[in-house]
Amino acid sequence: MEPQDHHHHHHPETLTTSTTAAAIPCGKCGAMAAPPPPLSWPDTSPPPNYRPIRAPAINLPPNQQAIILTPVPQAKSVPPISPPFHFQTPSKIIQSPDDLRRFHDSDSGKHFLGFVVALSESIRSKKISDPCHHSPVTTAIVSILDTLLRWIDEIPPTQQAARYGNVSFRVWHDRLVENSPNLMMQFLPQHLEASIVEIVPYFTDSFGNASRIDYGTGHETNFAAWLYCLARMEVIKEEDYPAVVARVFVKYLELMRKLQLVYCLEPAGSHGVWGLDDYHFLPFIFGSSQLIDHKHMKPKSIHNDDILENFSNEYMYLSGIAFVKKVKKGPFSEHSPLLDDISGVPNWNKVNKGMLKMYKVEVLEKVPIMQHFLFGWLINWE
Repeated sequence: MEPQDHHHHHHPETLTTSTTAAAIPCGKCGAMAAPPPPLSWPDTSPPPNYRPIRAPAINLPPNQQAIILTPVPQAKSVPPISPPFHFQTPSKIIQSPDDLRRFHDSDSGKHFLGFVVALSESIRSKKISDPCHHSPVTTAIVSILDTLLRWIDEIPPTQQAARYGNVSFRVWHDRLVENSPNLMMQFLPQHLEASIVEIVPYFTDSFGNASRIDYGTGHETNFAAWLYCLARMEVIKEEDYPAVVARVFVKYLELMRKLQLVYCLEPAGSHGVWGLDDYHFLPFIFGSSQLIDHKHMKPKSIHNDDILENFSNEYMYLSGIAFVKKVKKGPFSEHSPLLDDISGVPNWNKVNKGMLKMYKVEVLEKVPIMQHFLFGWLINWE
């Protein structure tokens, strides 16, 4: 198939989309075009906006087989608690692949993942700015996250030589730990105030690690687990889910991006180019759900900078891509081959299902991440 632009005889090196290794004559002028290098984009020629779908994909993560074989996780309703309550300080339990299997086979594991899927479904085909039901609780949580954002302005980063890990983050985190019980009191009903001992550790572990000054998908998962605990106590109800994603989680992302940039948090356990993103996973799940059945935006639209600029404030997936492009230098296909490959998937529904499967395999089934996961009475070890 010949390229649409007839320019090979001026720039033979730009003919990189052909898959034949031999020199081929041009159908229009008969000149011989140089054989192209196999699927690599030279510096002189940026990739086109649309790259043909490649099958099989070139940049699947190392344990692609596990992802392919995993069934698509399904939404589950959260089982509410009933008295007598046995709130307790949660602790870390998972240490081995056997522990992990036990967690995933348990009701706790299935319901937690089902909650993440239910959040994803609640935002399906919706923009961030779409009106949604607001409860006093979701409003209070957004206001708490705004308070944490304000603290960053009050605690400027220290001048230091190290690229990662600004020590001022520890001051911010100390303030978080000190104030968290009071912050929980802002929305907890009186009969559930005893839960503070159990839910605070999830909350304080949602924003990164103070000694390592890092942040990763394990911390993000703790934030989801904190929300799950609130759902078990029916402080958050199913009708709140759209607001939990579009208001609470979006505000949490804003806070995390600011913490990452201001205090240069190190990516915790980053997979380098094999990872989706150095810090986050959930915005790509929720964000792909938002775009399902969108009339104009397809997965390949992430290569259109105008779309990113104009719609990042409405769609989490696009803001995730825009952030990656902002913080990483060089060609997108080199620093983010996985996101680049996913842009070749034909529709958002497939992207969303793939993201959910990948979250289970790449995050919830990884001992180095889940060894930090907490178990108490609300999320109990069975």
